Amino acid sequence: MAGRLDREVVRTCLPDGPIVLSERMDSVRSVAIGLWVRQGRVHEDAEHGGASHLLEHMVFKGTHRRSARDLAWEVERLGGALDAYTTHEFTAFQARIPAGALGVALDVLCDLAFFPRLSGRDLDVEREVVLEEIAAAAEVPEDIVFEEHARALYGGHPYGEPILGTRASVRALSVSALAEVHDRAYRPGNVVVAAAGAVEHDDLVEGLARWLPRRAASPAPVDPPAPTGEPGFRCLRREGGRQTHIVTGGLSVPYRDPLRYAIHVTATALGGGMSSRLFQRIRETRGLAYAVYSFHGFHAQAGHVGAYVGTRPETAAEAREAVEGELALLAREGLTRQELDDTRSQLKGQFLISLESPASRMNRLAGIALYGHEYRTLDEVAARIDAVGRAQCLEAAAYFAPERLATLELAPREGTQ
Repeated sequence: MAGRLDREVVRTCLPDGPIVLSERMDSVRSVAIGLWVRQGRVHEDAEHGGASHLLEHMVFKGTHRRSARDLAWEVERLGGALDAYTTHEFTAFQARIPAGALGVALDVLCDLAFFPRLSGRDLDVEREVVLEEIAAAAEVPEDIVFEEHARALYGGHPYGEPILGTRASVRALSVSALAEVHDRAYRPGNVVVAAAGAVEHDDLVEGLARWLPRRAASPAPVDPPAPTGEPGFRCLRREGGRQTHIVTGGLSVPYRDPLRYAIHVTATALGGGMSSRLFQRIRETRGLAYAVYSFHGFHAQAGHVGAYVGTRPETAAEAREAVEGELALLAREGLTRQELDDTRSQLKGQFLISLESPASRMNRLAGIALYGHEYRTLDEVAARIDAVGRAQCLEAAAYFAPERLATLELAPREGTQ
């Protein structure tokens, strides 16, 4: 049954099938379209860690109708592109194609997502690719410190475990294990489809009716209990490197919580750009870092907030204390009236600029369906940002209080700088 959410936004819930959303943009001549499968790291046990991500790779190795090259070439020969990624809560497959090529994109996306070949020979190859991906991440200090911080903060909860899995878990994954995940999760009823650009909703629904498999609905994926968070300080030493990388952060609210807007405003004022508190006071005034910023994110059951700073070992203690001082001040006093006004204006501008892209609008629609969030027009979102007041920001700022945070410092081993 179809329903119009806005002048150009339409939503359809297909029987035993996906939630389908589209937004027509008359000013563009391309379409961004994606399939989101509710299958991610939170749906895996430790033994099968990384299965969702490895499966994302494997579906591109070929189907019963197409080789790996054919899958890519059918889209690329039109000037389009395929992409995919895995998160803690879902796996996404996307295409960007010229107007008029929607049928090709739907055919290819449905073919690779629902009818992969999943052969042992392909797994031997793609497993090595993922092991290289894990090895590459292990060479980037900023990736290491965030991964280890997430593990420390979430204390064993899947939100804190690496999406790629570990070397051991990826080596242990078999074709039968991946096929079991695919059979359970890759069913139309467990999928969200979103498209934006030069797209007609009826064409999208008709194409899906043609290319989606006829599979019975699967049980809804079971998410783990909400995390509790574990504050404290931890220092790791590593060979080589010339910088100390520090991440401090804690749990906040989930995606659907009304305080999400205030957290977004507060985190942006803290460290969301060159005019932010952290950048101005840690880098510009004191010269303690080249990179310093805040971060925040939202999952279905929890969110997180925090800050990062990279600095030389000899200034690490000073930089950490300076960041913690800014966090404590923020938690105690919140934002000034001027900061609040300026940051609300900044966020509204960023939001509007980002939505000039069909891909951004597509991702926005998908998030609404994936998290069961109410659709809001652009004016309604801007009004929500404008409605954030100092009291809400003070409530949001409390999540940045140093005593609530887990801090992880990744430093060079003495004598290796």
